[in-house]
Amino acid sequence: MTTAPHHPHPTSLAEEHTLPSHRSPRLPGRVALPSQSRSPARHPGLARLNAASPENANTALLACCASRRWAHRLAAHRPYQDLDTLLAAADEAAYDMTPADLTEALAQESRVLPPDLAYSAAHTALSAAHAAYESRFGHAFVLCLDAFAPEEALDHVLAGIRSRLGNDPEEERVVTADELRRLARGRLTRLVLADAPGTPGDQASGTAAATGIGTGTLAGDPSFGGFRSLR
Repeated sequence: MTTAPHHPHPTSLAEEHTLPSHRSPRLPGRVALPSQSRSPARHPGLARLNAASPENANTALLACCASRRWAHRLAAHRPYQDLDTLLAAADEAAYDMTPADLTEALAQESRVLPPDLAYSAAHTALSAAHAAYESRFGHAFVLCLDAFAPEEALDHVLAGIRSRLGNDPEEERVVTADELRRLARGRLTRLVLADAPGTPGDQASGTAAATGIGTGTLAGDPSFGGFRSLR
């Protein structure tokens, strides 16, 4: 098992400023990090996260968002009573990410094209769009597509890249930070609900603590480099 090494974060004045707040209308204002609770977790995945060692908890959380400070903060505030409490804490930690935290997390979001698009016009168009985006902004494009059907994903990815290419870098960092927050929520939800009755297990999320984290998203995770599988 490989575990991401811990390194102290830079402490320059520029990196101590948090990103501009970009809250969803459903989250009016900051929510306090949850207090410790002795109530049992409803889902086996959440119970495992609550009971995991700090090292394994951090590894599992890094598979959801690869900011060490974000993962450490969530691990330190265990146990969580339920999924909603965990997601509220994840949102709060995401809103407090510094530019350095965001850069660290984005560095692990790799561009992986779905194999069924190989040698197709869609593959060419998607590759070109990603390349243009990365050339302009210096990091992978991320977009959460949890609200869309898989067959609609390709159109939304292409439209999203083309639309966001017109943003200035500062504006795009704010949009990217919010998409990364939403991606983390989805990955945390799959991690917690992997073994829930009637819910298909997510192999990548369920084994996150065992496999560690490398570059990009974990193999088998339904997120492809920041967006859901197009299959």
